[in-house]
Amino acid sequence: MFNIFNKKPVPIPQGFTENDIKIESSICTGEKTIGFYDKQSKKLMYAELVRSESDIDGFYAKYGLERKKS
Repeated sequence: MFNIFNKKPVPIPQGFTENDIKIESSICTGEKTIGFYDKQSKKLMYAELVRSESDIDGFYAKYGLERKKS
């Protein structure tokens, strides 16, 4: 998980933007993951498990982004 004491964000992986962040949910278990969606392979890359809303906020913070809440 992201170290809150490390102020320097991780660079967004090459070929992705903030708009490529997606949350997927398993049909079987309901388990959620967040990562960068690759439109060509139709896969979630650099995926991390989501257990709570704070995990989603942490993912955005890891990359120095602010989560847009709708």
